[in-house]
Amino acid sequence: MTEIFHYSVDADGVATIAWDLPGRSMNVMTLEGLAELDACIDKALGDEAVKGIVLTSAKADFAGGMDLNILAGMKASAGDDPAKGLFEGVMQMHALLRKLERAGMDPKTNKGGKPVAWACPGTAAGIGLELGLACHRRFVADNPKAKIGLPEIMVGIFPGAGGATRVSRMLGAMASAPFLLEGKMMAPAKVKAAGLVDEVVPADELQAAAKAWVLSAKDADIVKPWDAKGWKMPGGAPYSPQGFETFVGASAMINGKTQGAYPAPKALLAAIYEGAMVDFDTALRIEARWFTHILMNPSSGAMIRSLFLNKEALEKGANRPDQPDARVKKLGILGGGGFMGAGIGYVSAMAGIEVVLIDRDDASAAKGVEFITGLLDDSLKKKRIAEDKKAAILGQVTATGDYAALKGCDLVIEAVFEDPGVKKTVTEAAQQHLGEGAIFASNTSTLPITGLAENYKDPETFIGIHFFSPVHKMMLVEIIKGRKTGDAAVAKALDFVRQIRKTPIVVNDARFFYANRCIIPYFNEGARMVTEGVTPALIENAAKQLGMPLGPLQLVDETALDLGQKIAKATKAAMGDAYPDSPSDDLIDWMVEQGRLGRKAMAGFYAYDEKGKRQGLWEGLAGKYPLADDQPEFAEVQHRLAFAQVLEAVRALEEGVLMDIREGDVGAILGWGFMPWSGGPFSWLDILGAGKAVEICDALTAKHGERFTTPALLREMAQKGETFYGRFGPEAKAAA
Repeated sequence: MTEIFHYSVDADGVATIAWDLPGRSMNVMTLEGLAELDACIDKALGDEAVKGIVLTSAKADFAGGMDLNILAGMKASAGDDPAKGLFEGVMQMHALLRKLERAGMDPKTNKGGKPVAWACPGTAAGIGLELGLACHRRFVADNPKAKIGLPEIMVGIFPGAGGATRVSRMLGAMASAPFLLEGKMMAPAKVKAAGLVDEVVPADELQAAAKAWVLSAKDADIVKPWDAKGWKMPGGAPYSPQGFETFVGASAMINGKTQGAYPAPKALLAAIYEGAMVDFDTALRIEARWFTHILMNPSSGAMIRSLFLNKEALEKGANRPDQPDARVKKLGILGGGGFMGAGIGYVSAMAGIEVVLIDRDDASAAKGVEFITGLLDDSLKKKRIAEDKKAAILGQVTATGDYAALKGCDLVIEAVFEDPGVKKTVTEAAQQHLGEGAIFASNTSTLPITGLAENYKDPETFIGIHFFSPVHKMMLVEIIKGRKTGDAAVAKALDFVRQIRKTPIVVNDARFFYANRCIIPYFNEGARMVTEGVTPALIENAAKQLGMPLGPLQLVDETALDLGQKIAKATKAAMGDAYPDSPSDDLIDWMVEQGRLGRKAMAGFYAYDEKGKRQGLWEGLAGKYPLADDQPEFAEVQHRLAFAQVLEAVRALEEGVLMDIREGDVGAILGWGFMPWSGGPFSWLDILGAGKAVEICDALTAKHGERFTTPALLREMAQKGETFYGRFGPEAKAAA
């Protein structure tokens, strides 16, 4: 049997249980681990020679949480009655942590227990922190890299191994919000200041400090507040005047942030609210019931699968060609003085890559260094980096107007204007300075890669690498294969994206690729509804209550209306008669004529104050497009906005632009914020069901036109009763 927890007892009678999951750099909890930890606790509590316990890790960090593969599969493995199976499994975890917490003390007198100290050497997330919360005294090493927290809410669940109940009872409902409702991971000192950690000590004193406390602890030191007589909920119980205000405020905050689209925050608040009115053990049962409720909701499984399992698989090279290591040593950036080019330069230099910023002259290129310096100064101010680190990063960056500086670059990224002529000029100027085997990439968001590759000496080594703006914040990078792009170029692009710690998706060449192909119809549908007289607020709120981070009108304000106009005109010029005319184009043209270019002009679909803060939708829209007397149903507006996106995702898969539905789901969430609660467009269609999706599409087509025509693939899947992950998921591919 593999040993996951090392058990030892020293001469002073202190038992140390050290977590050390084999084959992993970070501990994660498995079913085998839970069983082994339970046995270790029983062993320590049952040994009269053991005076107390130190729970720690043999690794540099304590734990990264529960193994997400287990969480993703819990419902499927829970038997014929999954709700019952899940509830019983969660209650077993509660029993284990409660055993650790009570530590053998008499249930009536609260005496006779063995003190348990948590000695955390580094990061502790999820059940890692929940284990610590069950201990009697929490010691954390003063580790600058450590982060402590409960991030479960970010993947559609909540801390269900006692975290919701213990944190809320320790801090109160409102003070616990950053940990429970926001999923924040914090430095040890901040966690101590919040009240979840007792002591932050030097790393080399961690074990000694924990052991010393165990040997000196008295009976009263190990009784948790909620197990003592007279305990009261911090901030007031729900039925008290103070508590009533707290919980009403918490409910308003949750609904304001989530617009009701995410089930986990509502379930979490319900668990805390109901649990605060009963004893601790009953509260744990309530927490387990709500946690089971969330695990039974398909949203949680879809979010875990897309935001962690699929994302991690793509980042580790799930679709990488079998090629030698192709990490980038020296990167050239054409247009390096611009916002996009400088952003690429920043993330690359931060990853330790030598960077050359090329622009039309030295002064223009130097603007890129100014931009990078500004970002570094901000990090310096926030104490994320030290002065010597800033100097080292800037030392890796060269800015010049001389293309000869590209000599020795193994990757060059062109990031100039979305103009084929300009791109052709800089590509031809750069290629003569590049050696054999160098890869050339275009950071284009709309122009087909195959056509741009004609400007380069070797189309096999030409590829698209599409960054999203702002580069230093957006996690997705879209890699586009032209018709002649070779495996070496794909491997280079993937290895580069991994170096800069972003998430890649690989798609085949087509106008707008994948992300823009899906997001442009989203905006167009919203704009079209404006021209039909649909109330703009109805459009925006329908989108937000779908779970979209921005309504379509706000989105185009942020990206700039004149940019949208340029893209539309360039697309029309390229497509000719095949271009689908849309009333949204007329609306954009009119808005641009009015000088309402979006946030950058402090005037767009929204009105703005002098500081650029939105003041509400612009009332002048009704003068051009009067509101219709009969407004559509809310659900119909939502269906139009959602299916405008997901049908393009299905068509991209159908046409072979998208090669992996995992990339489709991850790319949608990270690239344009598609309904994260759904797990992405393909996960959402699986939740909805292909049959229901076809029914909605057919109704939309009949009322609004052929843009909602059901793709043949989706109709076929509905007829066969198939799901996308059942037919195209990694398990299905492996079995084929």
